[in-house]
Amino acid sequence: MEVLNVSLADRSYPILIGAGLLRDSAQLAKLISARDVLLLSNSVVAPLYAAAVHAALPDRRVIDVVLPDGEAHKTLNTVERILDVLVANRFGRDACVVALGGGVVGDIAGFAAACYQRGVDFVQLPTTLLAQVDSSVGGKTGVNHIGGKNLIGAFHQPRAVIADTDALATLPDRELRAGLAEVIKYGLITDAAFFAWLESNIGRLLARDSAALSYAIHRCCEIKADFVRRDERELADRALLNFGHTFGHAIESASGYRTWLHGEAVAAGMYLAAITSHRAGWLAASDLTRVRDLLLRSGLPVAAREISGVDVMNGMRMDKKVQAGQVRLVLLKRIGQAVLSSDYPDSALQATLKEGFEAGH
Repeated sequence: MEVLNVSLADRSYPILIGAGLLRDSAQLAKLISARDVLLLSNSVVAPLYAAAVHAALPDRRVIDVVLPDGEAHKTLNTVERILDVLVANRFGRDACVVALGGGVVGDIAGFAAACYQRGVDFVQLPTTLLAQVDSSVGGKTGVNHIGGKNLIGAFHQPRAVIADTDALATLPDRELRAGLAEVIKYGLITDAAFFAWLESNIGRLLARDSAALSYAIHRCCEIKADFVRRDERELADRALLNFGHTFGHAIESASGYRTWLHGEAVAAGMYLAAITSHRAGWLAASDLTRVRDLLLRSGLPVAAREISGVDVMNGMRMDKKVQAGQVRLVLLKRIGQAVLSSDYPDSALQATLKEGFEAGH
C-alpha cells in the first residue's frame, strides 16, 4: 500500500493506493469512523463490493442507496433521493456518506454530503481507473444540468480516498480505456517524462499490468494532490486539470450523456485542444502527432463527427472557465506545459470545430 497526503490544513486527507484495500476491514473501519453511514453505489458496483464495506463496519448503522448506472442519472433528482434517505433515517451531522463506484457516484455522493445539514463527512472508494486517478481526489462535487456538465456543485473535500487496484480487474475494457484519457492528461499538462513513460508502457496498462497501473495511479494522484494543495478552489492553475474538458463536457452535453463516456469525450477534447494549440502557433507538429498517436493506441476517439459543432460551441459557452463571455481554453505550449488562455486566434478554434465535428455545422 502507498499513501499520499492532500495537504489542506484542517481539511487534509490521505489517499491510499494498493491491492486488496476493500478487503482490509481494519483500514476501512479506521477511515470510516462515523456511527451512521450512507453507502452510495450503483447497480453494477454494489453487487461486487458493497458486502466488503458492510463486513468492515459490523457495529455501524449502514444504509445502502443503489443508483442506476450511468452519467444520465447525475442529476438533482438523484441528489434529492439521497437527501430523502438521510432525512428519513435521521442522520445527524456526525454521519458519513461513502461513495463506492466511479466518478458519477463520487460526484453525486460528495455533493449530497456537502448539502446535507450544510456538510457532513464523506469517503471515496473509487472502483474505476478514471475515479482512482482523478475524480475522487480534490473535492470537486456536483451534478449535471440540461444546460451543461457539472453546472451545479460544491467544493467538499473527502475525509479519505481508498483506491483498491484489485477493483480494476472487474472494469470493462471500455471503462479502462476511458480512464486512460485522464492518465494521459497529466503527462500532457505538466510532466513530459510521464507522457514518454506512457508512450512506452501503454500496452502494459491496457493489459492491466498491476505494477504499471499502480505506478500510473500513484503519479496522477501525486500531481493532482499538488495542484489541489496550491489552488483548492480552482482560482489559478488548478484549471489546467481541465485540459480537454471544455470540448469534452460540450460533447457529453450535446450527446445527452448517454453515448459517450466521460473519458472518451475528454480524449477527443484533448486532441481538439491540441489541434487548436498547433493552429495558434504554439504546439509543434511533432508533438501533435505524438498526442494523436498515444490516444489512438489507447483505443480512444480523437473526433466527434456525429455531433453538431454548433451544439458543441453552445456548450463551451457555458463552461465554468468562461469570463466576460470569452471561452478560455487550456492549451498546450508543448507536451508537459499547458496554459489557460483566451489569447488564441478565433480562426484556430473555428477551424478545429470544422475538423472535429459534423460537416456543415
